[in-house]
Amino acid sequence: MSDDTIRLATVGRIIRRRLRLLAVVAVAGALAGYGASVVFPPRYTTSASVLLPGSWEERELLTQAEIATSSVVVDRAAEALGWSGVGGTELRDRVRAGTADGSIIRISGTAETPERAQRLADQVAEEYVAFAARVVGDSTDPEAAAQTEALRDLVEQTGRRISALADAADPGRTVESVQARTELEKLRASMEEAMDKLDRTDSATSRADMVVMGPAARPAGQAPPTRTHLILAGALSFVLGTVVGHLAAARMSRRPRSGPEIASALGAALLGTVDVPEGQAARRVRGGGPRARLRRLLGVDTRWDLPTLQASGDEASRRTRYRRVWTRLRDRLPAAGRLLVVVPDDDEVARRAAELLAAEAGGDPSANSSSGGHPALRVEVVPVSHPLVPDRGTEDGALVVLGAGRWSAGEIAGLGEACADAGHEVVGAVVAGTVRGRPPRSAGDHAADVTPAVAVGADAGGGSA
Repeated sequence: MSDDTIRLATVGRIIRRRLRLLAVVAVAGALAGYGASVVFPPRYTTSASVLLPGSWEERELLTQAEIATSSVVVDRAAEALGWSGVGGTELRDRVRAGTADGSIIRISGTAETPERAQRLADQVAEEYVAFAARVVGDSTDPEAAAQTEALRDLVEQTGRRISALADAADPGRTVESVQARTELEKLRASMEEAMDKLDRTDSATSRADMVVMGPAARPAGQAPPTRTHLILAGALSFVLGTVVGHLAAARMSRRPRSGPEIASALGAALLGTVDVPEGQAARRVRGGGPRARLRRLLGVDTRWDLPTLQASGDEASRRTRYRRVWTRLRDRLPAAGRLLVVVPDDDEVARRAAELLAAEAGGDPSANSSSGGHPALRVEVVPVSHPLVPDRGTEDGALVVLGAGRWSAGEIAGLGEACADAGHEVVGAVVAGTVRGRPPRSAGDHAADVTPAVAVGADAGGGSA
C-alpha cells in the first residue's frame, strides 16, 4: 500500500471493511454539527433594491455599493433601528450590497428573525438613499442651476431663430444665399451639440433621484448554513477525515504483507502459508476486555488493507496446506525432540494456525512410530511490545507463526531477537491468513468428501506432499 497509487477501489475497500466505524463516526459528526447549530443561532437574510436612474458604468455601480455599506450609512441605520446591544459595528457584518442588471443596487440584511432581517434591509436602503441625496444636494449650487436653465432656454430660442432664417433665405439662387444657408446649418448643428451636452449634464445631475423599489420581502426560510446543513457537513467531514486518515496511515505503513517479506524481516526461511477460516478466527476473540469488545463492535479488530478474502476450499484442502508445512518442518529437523512455536499475542489468526499445525503434528502417524520420531510442537504466546521467550530447555529450535500484514518489520525482527536471546534457533516462519469459510453443506455433501480426505491422509503418511 505504501508504494501503490491510491485508487477508488481502495476507498471502496475502506468503506466496506470499516462500515460500522464510519457509521459511528458519521453519527458523531452529525452530533457535532447539531451542537454547532445550537451555538450559532439561525440567521435570516432578505434584500431591498434601490433603482439608480440614468446610465451608470460598472465601476460607478460598484462605488455606490461600497457607499451603501459604508460606516456612515450603517451607523445611521443602527441609530434609527435602536436595537439593544446592536451598534453600527455589529450591523456592518450583517449588511451586504451588490449590483444587479439595470442600474440596481441590492442591499441584503441578515438577522436572527425574519422581521429583523426585513427591517434591517429596508432601513439601510432608506439611509443610503437619504445619504446619497444629501451628498448631491450639498454639492449643487442653486445659482449655477438657474444659470444652466436660462442657458438652455436661450439655446432653444436661438435654434428656432436659425431655422426661421434658413427658411427665409433665397434657396439656391445666388452664391451668397447658399453660403448663408450653409453657415446657418453649421450654427444650428453647433447649437444642437450644445443642447446634447446640457442634456447629459442634466442626466448626471438627476442620478441623485434614487428610488427604493418597495419593501424587502420577509424571508421564509433560514439563510445557509442551516441546522440541516451543519449536521450533514459535520457527518460528511468526519467520514472524509476518517477515510483520509486510513489512507494516510496505510501510505506511511511499512508492515510486510507477503510471506517472503515477513520471512526476510524475521531472518528465517519461509515454510509456507496456511489459511484459517474467518469464522474460526472470530470465535477465538469473543473474550477480552472492554477495549477488545469495543474494537470488535467497531469492526477495527482486523486490518482493512489486506487483500480481499478468497473463498476457501473444503476442510481437506486446508489440512493439505498444514500437512505440507509440517512435512517441510519435519524434513528440516529429522531428529525427535520438541519444537517451540512462537505466536504473538493479539494475533488470533496466528494462534489458531499454530494450534491447527500442532494438532496436525500430533495426528501424524509417523510421529509416534517406532522407526523414527519427529519433533513435538509446543505453542507459546509471546507479547510483541516486550517479547520474552522462555529459555531453551529440551527444545531443538523455534518456529514463528505470524498473521499476514499484522506486524511491522521491527516487531517481527524483535521476535527473532527474543528467540535468539533465549537460545532458540529459528528454524522457519509460517504465515497465516484468513479466508471466507463456505456455508455448511448437507450430509450427502459431507459423505462425498470422505474419500478425498482418506487419500490425503495416506499420502501424508507415506511421504512429502
